[in-house]
Amino acid sequence: MAREKILVTGGTGYIGSHTVVELIDEGFEIEVLDNLFNSKVSVLDKIEKITGKRPKFHKVDLLDYEATKKVFEQGKFDLVIHFAGLKAVAESVEKPIKYYENNISGTINLLKCMEKFSVNKLVFSSSATVYGEQEEIEFVETMGTGRGITNPYGQTKFMIEQILKDVAKSNPDFSVTILRYFNPVGAHKSGLIGEDPNDIPNNLMPIIMKVSTGELPELSVYGKDYPTPDGTCIRDFIHVVDLAKGHLAAISKMKPGVKIYNLGSGKGTSVLEIIATFEKVSGRSLPYKFVDRRAGDLAQMHANADLALKDLGWKTELTVEDAVKDTLNYLKNLE
Repeated sequence: MAREKILVTGGTGYIGSHTVVELIDEGFEIEVLDNLFNSKVSVLDKIEKITGKRPKFHKVDLLDYEATKKVFEQGKFDLVIHFAGLKAVAESVEKPIKYYENNISGTINLLKCMEKFSVNKLVFSSSATVYGEQEEIEFVETMGTGRGITNPYGQTKFMIEQILKDVAKSNPDFSVTILRYFNPVGAHKSGLIGEDPNDIPNNLMPIIMKVSTGELPELSVYGKDYPTPDGTCIRDFIHVVDLAKGHLAAISKMKPGVKIYNLGSGKGTSVLEIIATFEKVSGRSLPYKFVDRRAGDLAQMHANADLALKDLGWKTELTVEDAVKDTLNYLKNLE
């Protein structure tokens, strides 16, 4: 039986590229749409080196409806995985209009094309930010969303989820799986692809790596007086390869309607524990300083990923230590 033909938006980005590798390895026919705003076209060379296959590439911005439509006219896709979007939390606070326009309008253009060409399967890259501020520290899919979201980036994810639910209500053939990520870290074991943002990184691991290479002088740890065992924030870190495999699991179980899954490890790791793991794996010390808490940061949170295990047969297999090892390996290969 022929594998489905999949369009991956944002497929040269961090999570997108790792997912493309897993999809190609499973025999899917892949095309990538990306505007390269926060990625590099050379990622395609690396995907080809890892898998032996080069996905067809469209340098297209989803805000350009006509260009997006042409991709669909040529493509005859069975399914879309939608990663494309701006994701820098701090920048979204400074430039909210840019984020709302890019993330929401881009998604609407994508959905218009899917409707026009009768593509009825979508996997959407969402985020744990949609849960906003919660009393509980373990986030489960049945919790309310949209209240206490502290930045426009998170609001765009929440709003897109609402749009997708409404589209599914209007079209009984529409299958959408929403995957809420926690904190992706790590790199492919080959060391060829990993997290290398074009802009200033705001995720913990890329900052640690830039400190380790001397590109940044030290790591700022935001707050040391949280009600956690070591006083620093606790987050759920998930290896990007485990996350990528979550998309394969989701594709295999799609049916009409809306399904929502947390993709996380189900346990928390503090900032100081991440630093200690880096120092242990790398054998070198990491300079850091404590600074004031950031507004809106929760003391601790982690996923309840039981539903993904029950419905999709998916769970994480790699550890934070694996993520550090793989990231260090990737760092060695960066030009």
